[in-house]
Amino acid sequence: MEKIHPPWPWLITLLYLLFMLILPILSLLMTAGRMVFTDFWHIATEPIALSAYGVTLSMAFLASLLNTCFGFLLAWVLVRYRFPGKKVLDMAVDLPFALPTSVAGLTLATVYTNQSWVGQMAEKFGIQIMFSRLGILIAMIFVSFPFVVRTLQPVLREINVELEEAAWCLGASSKDTFQRVLFPSLLPAILVGATLSFSRAIGEYGSIVIVSSNIPLKDLIAPVLIFQNLEQYEYERATVIGTVILFLSLFLLFGVNFFQSWNRHLEE
Repeated sequence: MEKIHPPWPWLITLLYLLFMLILPILSLLMTAGRMVFTDFWHIATEPIALSAYGVTLSMAFLASLLNTCFGFLLAWVLVRYRFPGKKVLDMAVDLPFALPTSVAGLTLATVYTNQSWVGQMAEKFGIQIMFSRLGILIAMIFVSFPFVVRTLQPVLREINVELEEAAWCLGASSKDTFQRVLFPSLLPAILVGATLSFSRAIGEYGSIVIVSSNIPLKDLIAPVLIFQNLEQYEYERATVIGTVILFLSLFLLFGVNFFQSWNRHLEE
């Protein structure tokens, strides 16, 4: 006879998802749904909001692009090489996960301020790091860097070294082996890590509010704009901008699921 499992694990899971995930999202969507579409569109496409979207998306894209390149190199080094301090470096990758974002912002402000040697050196070349879009980029890179490394490491470990050795025995160079043997297997994981890094950078608030000047039409990002509207009791504006960011995050989530399904299909 087929064993009947008790329903309580499913009930606990559904209740947890209902109160922790589904109800907050539905509440936001229902609040936005009460508005007339013309009013919603007017608020969502205001110059300040469009500028905030542009700064957020452009800086998040650059952060995910840089994290993908350097995260791949770091993941490759951690998996393929042995060297003193490897475990310490591996643990340090997870530091942005454990560090509060406000502390991260304070740390970055201390390192890159004009009073530090890094800030003074950049200032000699006419580069302003703090209170600019460059500071936003650095903060986004810091908080979203681990996603690429942690996504690629398990895939690199599972790659059979014998495939590379077989390619070398057949006369393939190291470059051809990477392009034709390794890269196709790594591409889905690279895309997943880049998408996760991008989505994490979009939602960053705690560190950016410290390193940015938060001036509208200059370097104001969408999460900070939402908080500013809440401080001014502009709940409708905050709801509209939050809904736009929510739909963007859902789109990225579907993209991650697509890449993961593609990766499983390739493995099969």
